[in-house]
Parts: sequence; structure tokens; C-alpha cells
Amino acid sequence: MAKKYIAPSELPINEDGSVFHLHVKPEQLANKIILVGDPGRVPTVASHFEQVECDVQSREFRTITGTYQGKRISCVSTGIGCDNIDIVMTELDALVNVDFQTREVNDDIKHLEIVRIGTSGGLQPNTPVGSFVCSVRSIGFDGVLNFYAGRNAVCDLSMEHAFLSHMGWSGTLCAPAAYAIHADEELVNRIAADDMVRGITVAGNGFYGPQGRDVRIQPADPNQNEKIESFEYDGLHITNFEMESSAVAGLSKLMGHKATTVCLIIANRLIKEMNTGYKNTIDQLIKTVLDRI
Repeated sequence: MAKKYIAPSELPINEDGSVFHLHVKPEQLANKIILVGDPGRVPTVASHFEQVECDVQSREFRTITGTYQGKRISCVSTGIGCDNIDIVMTELDALVNVDFQTREVNDDIKHLEIVRIGTSGGLQPNTPVGSFVCSVRSIGFDGVLNFYAGRNAVCDLSMEHAFLSHMGWSGTLCAPAAYAIHADEELVNRIAADDMVRGITVAGNGFYGPQGRDVRIQPADPNQNEKIESFEYDGLHITNFEMESSAVAGLSKLMGHKATTVCLIIANRLIKEMNTGYKNTIDQLIKTVLDRI
């Protein structure tokens, strides 16, 4: 069987041999990857490395690869939102599974381990400010996965139907429909261990209206968050809101990588509590993930 050839228009490669957006070269990427949203958080993660191999930045995408306790790890910033995750995940996969010289897919497909570390808003009494939450499953409001073949094969269709029925959504709020995806079970067990809250995460396709915030424009469904908080499936509740976990888990499933998301809860939407001074606590979460990845 002929190898798949990927045209320059489909996967742009820079003149220096780096992938288009990340500006990372194949030899600069480790197989264990930590994703963060804020490029300023990448050096925070890398401050724990014993050695640093490279530090590359392009726009909001910053990558530092180094060694932590004998493990080669890359930390990559994604910016905000699942649209950026689509870029990052596609280019990370290409870096390990496409020959940049011939533009052909490699015979031996590599499987990455990917953990996103983020901040999040808690939705349950057991997700107070300061707690760590590991996303066992994610519900994506973003629609990114719906543009890929094989989407139904990796999604939990029963959970999707149950969620949409529970929400009572139709029309514009179902276009595109929310999708439900499982994180990698082994990676969840290893990262969450016995000291993190496990639950369902909703990945909003925005920070304000899609997460039920009422500033000057009222949300289309004023009861959205109350319904989300009461949703239960397979004994799991929706524990938190963030903006990237669904695309990370979904694209990883399609590509054959292992992925999950862990978040520090910096706000609890139930009691309207917010903590912006969370830098010391996020560093504790970073150290925990570095130890377990």
C-alpha cells in the first residue's frame, strides 16, 4: 500500500524544517507532553526541569523541552480555546508521525502522552476553590470534533443524547451538537491517583455566554448552569467548566494518543467565589503532574 502523501497546502512546513504554527522541529519534541494555555506558564513548568534542550516561541505557542527526573518532557502553550487545540494537536501529531522530508506518513505510528494543565470553574460542592479536578470525560460545546471522520466511533453517543435531552436544547444551541468524549483511562488513573476529584468537564466555546455568565448580554438559556450542575451520567456529575479538554481528548482518541486534562479550581460558580491569586497552588499541580506523567 502506498504511503499517504501530505501536500504543502495541507501541512505547511517552514523553511527551517519546523512545523508551521508551533515552529518546533521533530527532534525537539518529547513523547510526554504537558499542555498549558498561557505561554507565561511554560517557563513555570520548565523551572522544574534539570536540563533544557530548547525554548521556541511563535505567537501564543511556546515550547520548552527538557528533562525531569530522567523523563524527557515538552511543555507547549496553546492559547485559549479548542480552535487552538485543533492547531496544536494536529501539529504535535505531525511532528512524530510525518516524515518532513518526504511528506509521507511514517510506517511506525508513535503514541504521545498528553496532559493539559489548566484553571477552571467548579460546579459542584466537592469542587471548592483550590481543589484539583481530573477530567474523566469531557463534553465539548466547540464542535471541533464534528469536522473529522470517525467522530462517532470515538465519542460516547449515549452520553451525548442524554446530555442534550437533559438540557432541553434544540435549534441554534444544538448546531453543532455537543459531543462527549472519554479521556484515556490508564492516564487518568495515573495522574489523578487517589487525591484528585474525578468527573465530567464541560469545555465551553467561550468564557462568558457559553459558560452561562450574564454580563451585559443575557445567555440564551438563563437556566443553563443549573441544568448542567444537575446532570448525572454513569454516576458522574459535571464538575467544572474550562475551554480545551474536549478537543484534547477527542483529537487524541482519533490520532491514537493518550490524553487527559487536570485543572486547578480557581472559581466556584455555585457560591460565586473567585480566587485570582493561585500561582503557588498551580505550581503544586504542575509538580504533581510532572511526578506522575
